[in-house]
Amino acid sequence: MVASCFLRKCLTALAGLLLLSFESLAASQIEVTVENFLRVLTGRIPPSTPRSKRLLSDDRSNILIYMTGHGGNGFLKFQDSEEITNIELADAFEQMWQKRRYNELLFIIDTCQGASMYERFYSPNIMALASSQVGEDSLSHQPDPAIGVHLMDRYTFYVLEFLEEINPASQTNMNDLFQVCPKSLCVSTPGHRTDLFQRDPKNVLITDFFGSVRKVEITTETIRLQPDLGNMESRYKKEWMDEELMEPLKYAEQLPVAQIIHQKPKLKDWHPPGGFILGLWALIIMVFFKTYGIKHMKFIF
Repeated sequence: MVASCFLRKCLTALAGLLLLSFESLAASQIEVTVENFLRVLTGRIPPSTPRSKRLLSDDRSNILIYMTGHGGNGFLKFQDSEEITNIELADAFEQMWQKRRYNELLFIIDTCQGASMYERFYSPNIMALASSQVGEDSLSHQPDPAIGVHLMDRYTFYVLEFLEEINPASQTNMNDLFQVCPKSLCVSTPGHRTDLFQRDPKNVLITDFFGSVRKVEITTETIRLQPDLGNMESRYKKEWMDEELMEPLKYAEQLPVAQIIHQKPKLKDWHPPGGFILGLWALIIMVFFKTYGIKHMKFIF
C-alpha cells in the first residue's frame, strides 16, 4: 500500500533525513556540512547518533536525494563555505551500494551546470536528473516583491507544480517527470541519466520514490505480547535489594554547604557608567569653547 507521503511532506522528510535535520540534516546550520552529509549516506556515524539523524535504509529501500544551491562544473556549495564534488558523491553512492543501503536511488539536482554532478556516477540502480547541462546556468523563478529576492528556482518550481497533481494511485512514470520543464520554461536545458538504472524509466512510477511503501510480513508463529510477570517481579525484587545494600549518602556529601558559605565573592570588573562618559565629553567640549571659541572650529573640522 502506498502511503500519502507526497510533495512537501516528502521533500520535508527528505531534507530532515539527508541534510541532518534539515529537522535533523537542518535542526542546526552547523550540522549541514559535506562531511555530515556523506556520513549519513554511508552510515559512518557514531553509535550515539539518534535515529532521527540516521538513514535507516537497507537493500529494499528506494532513496530520493534532492539537492539545490549554488554550484558549478563538478561541485555544489554547502552554505557558501565548502563544496561537495561529483567524485565524492559518486564514491559515497558506491559505498551505499556495497553496504546494501539502497535498492534504487533517484538523484535530482537543481544548480548551475547540474549535469556535471552525475557524470561520475558508476554504481548500479541510480537514475539522475539535473536542471541544466554543463556550461549552462540554472535560473530562478519570479521574485517576491515583498522581500525583493527569488524564493525558488525555475526547475524546482515546475517539478513541484507537476508533483502536486500526483496521488497515491497515480500511474505517472519517470518519462513524464523528464518532460516537466522544457527549455522554453526553464531557459536552461534539463538533463537526465538512466544508463545505470536497470529498469525502463517508462515502467518506473513516480510513486516508487515520491511515496512510501509499507511491506508486511505474515508469520504463523505465536508472539507473546504480555510480559512475563514472574520474571519482572524477581527483577524488581533484586533491584530493590541492591538499593537497600547501597550506603546512603549523607546530606553534607550531596551538597557541600560549608564550602559554599566560605567562598569569597568574586570581584566584578569595574566599568564606568554610560552617563559618566557622556558627562565627561560634555565637560571637554565646554572647556574647549570656553578657551578657544567657535571661531577656531574651522581649524578642527
